[in-house]
Amino acid sequence: MISVSKLLCGLDAESDGLRYDAADDSTKPQITEERQRRPVVVWNTTKRCNLYCEHCYAAANAAGAPNELSTAEGKALIDDLADYGAPVLLFSGGEPMVREDLSELVSYAADSGIRPVLSTNGTLLTRERARELKEAGLKYAGVSVDGLPERNDRIRGQEGAFDAAVRGIEACLDVGLKTGLRYTITDHNVEDLAGVVDLLADVGVDRFCFYHLDYGGRGAEIADVDLSPEATREAVTDLCDLTREYHAAGEEIETLLVGNYADAGYLVEYADRELGTDRARLIRRYLENNGGDPTGERVADVDPVGNVHLTQFWQGYALGNVRDRPFGAIWDDESNPLLAALRNREERLTGRCADCAYQDVCRGGSRLRALAAHDDPFAPDPKCYLTDAERAGREAMGRIPTGSGVGSEAD
Repeated sequence: MISVSKLLCGLDAESDGLRYDAADDSTKPQITEERQRRPVVVWNTTKRCNLYCEHCYAAANAAGAPNELSTAEGKALIDDLADYGAPVLLFSGGEPMVREDLSELVSYAADSGIRPVLSTNGTLLTRERARELKEAGLKYAGVSVDGLPERNDRIRGQEGAFDAAVRGIEACLDVGLKTGLRYTITDHNVEDLAGVVDLLADVGVDRFCFYHLDYGGRGAEIADVDLSPEATREAVTDLCDLTREYHAAGEEIETLLVGNYADAGYLVEYADRELGTDRARLIRRYLENNGGDPTGERVADVDPVGNVHLTQFWQGYALGNVRDRPFGAIWDDESNPLLAALRNREERLTGRCADCAYQDVCRGGSRLRALAAHDDPFAPDPKCYLTDAERAGREAMGRIPTGSGVGSEAD
C-alpha cells in the first residue's frame, strides 16, 4: 500500500512505522514501531460468498471449497503465525462474515498478539455483528464498494448490494469500529471514484483504499476492461488532486493506492511538479523505506484449504500447505525457485523495468500481471504508466537524485 495522504499531505497514520519505518514521525499509536520484518498475512477463511463480483481474485461462489480449514485448524494457523511474528492477519474470503466462528477466530488472533483486520463486502454487517467483532478485538473493517449504486450492483452481481454495504459501514461507525472503503478501479467504474469518496466521506468514512486490478481469479477474465496506462495515470492524478483538495478543506481523509508500484515513482514526479523538490525528496525516502512491490516478501496468503501463496491475488501457485508444514517453514524455504527468484528479482527484471530509475521503489510492480501478459514473471508490468523521461532518472534530468540518502527530513 502507498499512502497518498501521508506522502502528499503529511497525514499521520497508525501504519507509519510498519510501512515507512517512520513511527517517530507520527503522533498516532502505531501498529509496530519498526518497518515489518515478517509478512502481513491474508487468510481467505472461506471461498463462500453471498455475492458474485466480476473481479474476485478468489473466484468465490455460493458453494465454497470442500475441506476448508476448521475452527481448530484456524486457531492452529493463528498460533503458527503468532510464533512466526506476523504483525497483521487480514480475515478475507470469499465473504468471511459467512463463517459462524469469525468472532471466535478474531478474538483468538487478538489474544495471540496479532492485529486482526477484516475485508468484507459489508452486506452482512449488522450493528450486532459489528459490535461483536469489535468486542472480539477486531481493529479495522475494510468494506468493498466499487461504484455508485448502479455500477456497484452490476459489478457485484446483486441489486441492492450498494445500499447494504453502506448500512454495514454505518453499523461499524455506530459501534466505533474503524472502517474504510476498498475500491477496485477498472473502466467499468472509474467515473464514479470521486462520487463515492464524496458520498462515503459524508457518511463518516475517512479511509479509502484504491486497488489496481490484478490478473488473478475472475480478475484475469476481465483484463480487457482494465484501465490503459494512460487512463491509469489520469485516475491516479485525479486521486492525488482529490486528496489534496480534501486536506486543504480541513478534511483529514486517508487515501491509499494498492497493487501498482508505478504509483511510487509517479508520486515523486507529482510532488516535484506540484509541491516542490524538497517534498519530492522526502517522499522518495519514505518510498525507499517502503520497499516496493511486496509479493513473496512482506505479504503472504493462506487460502481456505491451507495453501500458502505469494500474495492473495496469485491463487494459481502454492508454496505448500499449512496442514503439512508450519507457515514459517514454508515461507522461509527458498529452495522454491520462484520464491527465491522473486526475492532477488532486480537481477531478473527485463525490458523497461531493467533499467528504470524507480526500480528501487517499485521493484517491477505486479509480477502476476507480468506473467499474465507476457508468460514471464520478470517481464514488464503492463500497468506501468511512467514516461520514458521519468524512467530515465531524475538525476539525469538535473532535479532529484536517485537511490538512498535523498533526504532525512521528517514530517
